[in-house]
Formats: sequence, C-alpha cells, structure tokens
Amino acid sequence: MKLVLGISGASGAPYARRLLTHLRQPELAHRVSVELVLSRTAAQVWAHECGGHPRDLDFPVWDGRDYAAPFASGSAGYDAMLVLPASMSCIARIAHGISDDLLTRAADVMLKERRKLVVVPREAPYSVIHLENMLAITRAGAIVLPASPSFYARPTSLEEAMDSVLARVLDHLGVPAALSQRWGQGVTLQPELREK
Repeated sequence: MKLVLGISGASGAPYARRLLTHLRQPELAHRVSVELVLSRTAAQVWAHECGGHPRDLDFPVWDGRDYAAPFASGSAGYDAMLVLPASMSCIARIAHGISDDLLTRAADVMLKERRKLVVVPREAPYSVIHLENMLAITRAGAIVLPASPSFYARPTSLEEAMDSVLARVLDHLGVPAALSQRWGQGVTLQPELREK
C-alpha cells in the first residue's frame, strides 16, 4: 500500500508519531510505504507535543508547497491518505475543495479518484460549522474517525488508549494490525453491567 500521511497543526501529534512508530515495525513496514506532508503549523505543534520534527523518524517528508510530489496527481496511483490529526481548518478546506497546499491537494486527489481518505479530527466540542464540514467530506467519500479512545479493553497507559484509535484507523485503511483488543475477543462486560 502507498499511503500519504497528512499531519495538520491540530493538537494530537503524538497519535501520528505513535502510528509512524508502528508502521516501522517489520510486520507492517513491508506492507505499507508512507510519505508525509505537513501543514504550515504541524512542525511547530509536533515540536511542542513530541519534541523534535517528523523528519527524525526517517520517513519521506514533502514540503507543503511542493506540488511536484507524486501524490499531488491521481495518476501516481497512491492507495490511501490519512490526515492525523486533522484540524478543523484543514477539514473545512477539504470540504470545500480548497487545495491551497499539498496536504489539501492530496486529500482532494483522493476524493476525486475515489480512493480511501481517513480524517481524524482532534477537536472538542464541535460547532455546527465543524459538523457540516465533516458531513460534507463524508458525503464526498471520506471516513471521519474522531480520536476517541475506547476503554472496554481497560487500557493501562496513554499509549494503549491511543492504540485503540490507531487500530480503527488501520482497519479503515485496510492494514491488518493487532494494536488493541477487539470487542468479542476476550473483551466482555462484567456480569454486574449486563442487562438482566
């Protein structure tokens, strides 16, 4: 799979860093080729939340104004794109076809080519404008998957909670990965919580 990872300036850079760490593991590295594109503020947020820069993880990083990037065109045949985290500004531009940087152009390409686009907003609460923009990109074919961890597997660390989101992201991208317990696979409600 050829995957574009768009990283916007929303809070949530640790999700992207953890995903990239997983994608470097041998069982996934041979299945998924990843290239990164950052919004104007993504590196600043990354430095604040994670330290360093996404380039430190040794994945190709394209400049947000470099439209020579192969995934700026549908003819390059990329399979999917993930925007993680997705700011509401980024989602608004995707919703209205405003390809004013490489990240939003790549998302536009995925929509017009009917390829997978998974968008992970990290915002709360949502305004009506946010909801309408998320509805618009959903109608256009994207999957909106909020960064909402599940707790039925009883995570014992922040990383395990993040993995519950990342497992769903990888599911929707079609990348098999065992990052967290699944409902029905060793996860059941305690007897006192079951309906009588």
